Amino acid sequence: MFDFESLSEKIVRQTVLCVGDLMLDEFVYGDVSRISPEAPAPVIAVQRSDINVGGAGNVARNVAALGAKCIFVGLVGDDVAAKTLATQLSAEKLIDPILIVDKARPTTRKVRFVSEHFSTHMLRADWELAVPASEAIERKLIDAVIAALPRADIVLLSDYAKGVLTARVIRNIIDAAKKLGKRVIVDPKSANLAIYRGATLLTPNRKEFAEATRRRIQSDEDIADASIEALRTADADAVLVTQSENGMTLAHRDGTLIHVPAQPVKVRDVSGAGDTVVAVLAVMLAARMDWEAVLRCAAAAAAVAVSKSGTATVSLMELRRKILPHASLTAEEKISSRTADLDTHLTEWRNQGLRIGFTNGCFDILHPGHVRVLTQARAACDRLIVGLNSDSSVRRLKGADRPVQDERARAEVLAALEAVDLVTIFEEDTPLKLITHIKPSVLVKGGDYTREQVVGHEVVTANGGEVVLVDILPGHSTTSLVKRARENKA
Repeated sequence: MFDFESLSEKIVRQTVLCVGDLMLDEFVYGDVSRISPEAPAPVIAVQRSDINVGGAGNVARNVAALGAKCIFVGLVGDDVAAKTLATQLSAEKLIDPILIVDKARPTTRKVRFVSEHFSTHMLRADWELAVPASEAIERKLIDAVIAALPRADIVLLSDYAKGVLTARVIRNIIDAAKKLGKRVIVDPKSANLAIYRGATLLTPNRKEFAEATRRRIQSDEDIADASIEALRTADADAVLVTQSENGMTLAHRDGTLIHVPAQPVKVRDVSGAGDTVVAVLAVMLAARMDWEAVLRCAAAAAAVAVSKSGTATVSLMELRRKILPHASLTAEEKISSRTADLDTHLTEWRNQGLRIGFTNGCFDILHPGHVRVLTQARAACDRLIVGLNSDSSVRRLKGADRPVQDERARAEVLAALEAVDLVTIFEEDTPLKLITHIKPSVLVKGGDYTREQVVGHEVVTANGGEVVLVDILPGHSTTSLVKRARENKA
C-alpha cells in the first residue's frame, strides 16, 4: 500500500468507467459586512468566483488526479453550462468524456455563495430538472456505456438522483459489467438497494444507509447487523458506510467488519468529499489493493479534500503526504531515544484514533527482504514503530563480531525509509518490555515465524490487538551477506 512508486506504476495502467449525474459547480466568494436595505438579507461583496466540474464529473476529475484514466459518461442539456462542462472535461488529458445531450432538460448547475471571512456557505442556487431520463435517452446512455466497457478495469456509478442512473440504466450496466468480469462500485442515492443488485460495493453515507435499511445506525454493531439484510437485498460483496467525522465502516458478506477512523483535519469545505472517496475506492480496487489498505487511502483522501475550498481533487502526491506525514522528516527526527519522546508520539497518535503498528529486528545490513517486511507492516497500520536491537543486544544474539554497523547507523538507515514513522532502540534481548509499554494495535513479523513464536503476541492480543505475519522475500539474509563479504575479503 505505501510503496507509492510501485502504486503509481499500477495506477497509470488502470481505467475507470464512471457513469453518473454531471453538474456545473460555481463558487462565489466574498465578504459579508452589511444587511441589504431592500430586504433583511446579507449582502456579499464578491471578490472572486470559481467554476468546477461537479457531481459525477468531480469523481472523474479525482480519478484523473490520482493518475488513472477515466471514461466518463454523463448527461447534459443543450445550453451554455453544457458547453462549459464539455470544454473543461476535454481539457483533462486523462478523461475521455462521452456526453449525451438531452434538449428537454437544462444542464444541472449549482451556484454557492460563500463568506470568505467565516468560511461558511450562505446560499445555494440550483438550476436542474431532477427527473428520470426518457426512454430514448436511456438507450443512448446504455449504448455508450456498453461500448466503453471493454476498455475499463472497473465501473463506478455515481448516483445524484438527477435522472441519469434510472433503474433500467443501472440494471443494464451492472449486468453487462458482470458478464465481462468487471467489478462495479455504486455510490447510491435510492433507498431501494435492490435496484443495485449485483454490484460489488455500495457506498452509502450513514443517513442513506439508515433510510435504506429502516434502522437506527449509531454504531459499528448497528452497521454489521443491518448490512446482513442490505447485502442480501443488493446481492453485493460489501457495503461501505461513510460517517463523516466518525470515519467509515465496511461490512463484507464474509462477515469481515473494518472500521477506519477519520483523520483529524481543519475542515474548510465538505463539498465533493464523497466524490473523492469513491474515486479513490475505484482506483485502488482496480489496482488490486486489499480492502483495509483501500479504506485507509480513502479516509486520508477525504481529509485532504475537506481541507480545501470548493469542489476539490486530491493527487497521489497529496495522498502520500497525508498517509506518510513523517516521510519528509529527517532521519534524526524519526529516531526516538527517550521514553518521553516515544510517549509524546503515542499520545498524539492515539488521540487521533490512529492504528499503531510495531515490528522489530537487528537490521544490521538492510536488504530487500527487510524492505518488503517493513512496507507490508506499514500497510497494516497508520503509524509504524520499529524496535531496533542495541549494539550490546545484537552482540549477545549474533556473536562478538556483530553488528557490522553500530546502532546509530542502523537507526538512521531505517528512519530514512518512508514506511517507517518512528525508530526506537531497546537494550534487552527481546522487545517484550517495549511492546508492553507501547501496546500496539498491530504486531508484525515475517512469515517465517508462527504467531506463537512472535515475542509479545500475548500482550497485544490481551489488549485487543492482532498479530500479522507478512510475506518474506526468500533468499535474503544479513548473516549470509556478512559471510559472503568476509569470504570475498579473505
